[in-house]
Amino acid sequence: MLHLLHQYEEEKRKLNEVGRRSLEQGIPLYMNEAVQAQSRKVDELIVQLHKRKAGREERLRK
Repeated sequence: MLHLLHQYEEEKRKLNEVGRRSLEQGIPLYMNEAVQAQSRKVDELIVQLHKRKAGREERLRK
């Protein structure tokens, strides 16, 4: 899980950087495919983290 958290933090950092550059260039975030692609990566990692957390909590209840 720590690896996944580290990966999430790194991808989130990249998203912030891509978003910052996009705004500096005057490109709306929703129109920038690089921002959208990076956002999808972050979203996928959030889903994975949530599933792992839910699975861990389920195992602890048993």
